[in-house]
Amino acid sequence: MNKILDRIREELQQAVDEKTRESGLRFFKEAVRLYGVKAAAVEAIGKRYFGELKGMGKEEVLQLCEGLWQSGCMEESFIACQWAYTRHKEFVPDDFATLERWVHTYLSNWASCDTLCNHTIGAFIQSYPEHLADLKRWARTPNRWVRRASAVTLIIPARQGQFLPDILEIAGILLMDEDDMVQKGYGWMLKAASQAHQQEIFEFVMARKAVMPRTALRYAIEKMPKELKEKAMAREPERRKRAGK
Repeated sequence: MNKILDRIREELQQAVDEKTRESGLRFFKEAVRLYGVKAAAVEAIGKRYFGELKGMGKEEVLQLCEGLWQSGCMEESFIACQWAYTRHKEFVPDDFATLERWVHTYLSNWASCDTLCNHTIGAFIQSYPEHLADLKRWARTPNRWVRRASAVTLIIPARQGQFLPDILEIAGILLMDEDDMVQKGYGWMLKAASQAHQQEIFEFVMARKAVMPRTALRYAIEKMPKELKEKAMAREPERRKRAGK
């Protein structure tokens, strides 16, 4: 298996584009490790080598994903996410331990966080919704990326109208979070949920707009009609804000 990873890394190294690397490093506020390979090339490499894994079982594939995560390089994390998602229909409840370990151990930027959570973990939660309780636990952790993960895992289910009570509960836990990456994450989750539950999300926002960070609020209402956006963004009179304290 290590030979496959060595070959992937050799191809990634050969595909390095210095301009892509420089722009990528500027794009993230936090320090990230990048080869500097364009997204389309990373995806193509991942797909090509996945063809060699067809005879492998799920556990072997997840072990390869682990090896990719351990490198700390963003492009390798993308391939790990790509491969893990291809086996999501084979997941069983015990696989949550592996996915949770990846979240707590390897996530260090929003791109890897969202790529893993939107698809692989989101699909797992749709199959095993009893693990929604674990997302609520994630929402209370000190790690900013784990807190963001608690929200962005539900983006696709939210668009499909699923798990509204749990989405609102997680948004409530994260409501006053001071981290802008977390604010954007739960605001995005609310925006996705508004596509199927516009009124419920609007009411949630209106009831909390006086304390909800403006970053999260703007994300949450982005898909709403103009008149609802204006109501949500309108500043409360100073007298009412003081009275509510």
